[in-house]
Amino acid sequence: MITKQLAEEIVEQTMIRLNRNLNVMDTNGMILASGETERIEKIHEAAAQVAKSGETLWIKETDLAAWHGVKPGVNLPIYFQEKLVGVIGITGNPEELKEISTLVQLTTEMMVHQSLITSHIEWNRKRNELIFDELTSGNPLSAAVHERISQMRLDQNTSFITLLIEIKKSPSLSRRIIEQLESHFDGQTIVTGHSQLNEIFLLMKNDEPANLQQKLTTLLQILQQTALVRMGVGVTVSSILDTRTSYLAAKNALDFGKPDQSLVYFEDVELIALLKHNPHVELENFTNRILVDLNDSLCQTLVMYFICNKNSAETADCLKVHRHTLSYRLKKIYDATGLDPTNFQDAVVLHLALTLRD
Repeated sequence: MITKQLAEEIVEQTMIRLNRNLNVMDTNGMILASGETERIEKIHEAAAQVAKSGETLWIKETDLAAWHGVKPGVNLPIYFQEKLVGVIGITGNPEELKEISTLVQLTTEMMVHQSLITSHIEWNRKRNELIFDELTSGNPLSAAVHERISQMRLDQNTSFITLLIEIKKSPSLSRRIIEQLESHFDGQTIVTGHSQLNEIFLLMKNDEPANLQQKLTTLLQILQQTALVRMGVGVTVSSILDTRTSYLAAKNALDFGKPDQSLVYFEDVELIALLKHNPHVELENFTNRILVDLNDSLCQTLVMYFICNKNSAETADCLKVHRHTLSYRLKKIYDATGLDPTNFQDAVVLHLALTLRD
């Protein structure tokens, strides 16, 4: 059905170009919008007849006695997806309107199509956001969401994964990003929408790891052409009812991944995420106890040593120091902390302390 708001827009936009009075009626013949405002919300009998027959009706001066609330002109049916949704009337001499009536009808149907399609897409996305909100809330699902999930007819063997896209700039492009997501993962998308103002979610059917990585890398390249984004990838779950687990993992990926890291998998930050959920005071006590006697130079040496996977030659090259200097610094670290960076177990403790400090 044509809404009053859409009818007003049709009248306003069309009359500017046509320089004639226009009426837009609903399927009962009631005038929703008109250039003659006094006629709004009155019944147009000719429009009611057009809505009933589905055929164009011309009204001449000599026909006025047979109709109530009409003027000379033409009334044309408006269709959307082969269904009559309203009637448009042009006031004037029928002979003068024959050349423009079809054009007005087509233009109106195009405006209706664009508006209703857009409204349908927006309604679907809003529904998707409500479904995702329930799936990730941790509360029992409503009957409506259960019904919607059953309508999806998901394969019992299907697994799912959640992506979160954080828009760091240009949040106004979020609609375009959602469209790109839906297009990029065509056939895999379950629901997509906004989980927060600057955050977009995508719940999708999982793929082979190599395929997924390829698609995510390509997608990131596409998105970063128009917006500055980061992407968090959750864990795979075997049931859509476990979406919350995948969502929280994707959230942790964004929260604990490095700020300059564009694509973060939960597996990359899982250990840090688990530790970071401990009380802040306890974490601070741990890092202070381990690193308290290390200056910035020694901490930077340790960071580079771990980046180079404890390869002394490579670390020395990166730091632009002699290998003997590096050995001296590593010994100072051992003397200050009682932990030997060259020892695996001690290195784990030092690495965690540095990571948690950041």
